[in-house]
Amino acid sequence: MRVYLVIIIFIISAIPIAGSQTAFAHGGRTAADGCHNDRKNGGRHCHGGNTRPQAVKRSNGTVYYPNCTAARNAGAAPVRRGQPGYGTHLDRDRDGIGCE
Repeated sequence: MRVYLVIIIFIISAIPIAGSQTAFAHGGRTAADGCHNDRKNGGRHCHGGNTRPQAVKRSNGTVYYPNCTAARNAGAAPVRRGQPGYGTHLDRDRDGIGCE
């Protein structure tokens, strides 16, 4: 009888753990558009599907595209090495042409 009681208690206590598989990106605060400053890459970082990725103009005058969608939205794709906004994160095969 005790073995069954222990098993039942274990199963009941494991239900909340198994049901809580929600994933969160991070606890950073976002602006009204769902974006916030991305300290790692120096641009803006957006959450949710309501906003279109956009090019980011940095304070030093350079352009940063967080991904190829942002480069395409800006009309800059494909981005070639040496052009404003080029980054190796846009160039998967490292041939000097990003977002091809």
